[in-house]
Amino acid sequence: MGLKSVLCAKIEVKANKDVFHDVFTNKPHHVSTMSPLHVQGFDLLEGDIGTVGSKICWNYTLDGEKKISKQILEVVDHENKVLVLKEFEGDVTNKYDSFKATLHIETKDEIDLISWTLEYERPNENVPELISLLDFIVGMTKAIDDHHVN
Repeated sequence: MGLKSVLCAKIEVKANKDVFHDVFTNKPHHVSTMSPLHVQGFDLLEGDIGTVGSKICWNYTLDGEKKISKQILEVVDHENKVLVLKEFEGDVTNKYDSFKATLHIETKDEIDLISWTLEYERPNENVPELISLLDFIVGMTKAIDDHHVN
């Protein structure tokens, strides 16, 4: 049995919080335009954009290397602004036993926050924590925020 890990980040955003829910639920194909240094492509593999069970593919650059992530959309909660993506194939699952990313958009004390939670399982202690991936996601989120504010 592997080593289970959870990493979380909360990012204060200036753009309307609904923008982020809309982008990741209805317009993920626009992420590469909003954050081109992070994401270079998006493909819908199966199903419909924004529906549970749909399969998508991201092409991205992490630490100077081209990467791929194929994910299934497990949860879309419009009311609570929650989206859960589970990787079923790609660079992360090539090294890790499992990987799931949860996006939660909320307002606390009149501040809009984008929360990312990464849950994954490392096969052993020699496989590193996904700190650089969390930093990547924070950078992508800030780039999308800047895109909408500017």
